[in-house]
Amino acid sequence: MLGLSSTGRPALFLDRDGVINADFGYVHTPECTEWIDGIFELCQRAQAMGLSIVVVTNQAGIARGYYSQAEFEQYSRWMVDQFRQQGVSILAVYHCPHHPEFGIGRLRTQCDCRKPAPGMILQAAREHDLDLAESAMVGDKVSDIQAAAAAGVGKRILLGRDGEGQFGLPAFDRARSLGHAAEILEDWRGNGDR
Repeated sequence: MLGLSSTGRPALFLDRDGVINADFGYVHTPECTEWIDGIFELCQRAQAMGLSIVVVTNQAGIARGYYSQAEFEQYSRWMVDQFRQQGVSILAVYHCPHHPEFGIGRLRTQCDCRKPAPGMILQAAREHDLDLAESAMVGDKVSDIQAAAAAGVGKRILLGRDGEGQFGLPAFDRARSLGHAAEILEDWRGNGDR
């Protein structure tokens, strides 16, 4: 698969903490959730462009024992419902519960799903017949961009200032805000520059 075109549908991959919700550290309850300004509008605009919304998130809090798999899944169901109320359908939420250094028990492992590895994106593509070359990623960390590049995602957008001054990074666009990310996405989709 790795970036090859297919007959599948395009997607917008979103990191969670720092893109969907403010990253206060191991967010896993509605009470600790603060939406990033513009997230619902970005997703509404992406859907209007024919993109399916997929969340791909590292969740080291599970590996560290800060919250359980069940608590994460309960929170994810709540999050998906909040988006539904805003007219946004999230196709799927993928997460990595591992950490190579600080995981407890079997969750302490070097896996192929923790970004910057592309495992979550590739799994989503397989399970939902997604065309990665026609898809986009919005993340707030260099690891999001690296994972998207490794999977062959066609457009990579980095929100904020992470990675400034680093050399050797895969190509990406930098967005000042989620509204700016939506503009970049619309230009890309509209121009057919994919």
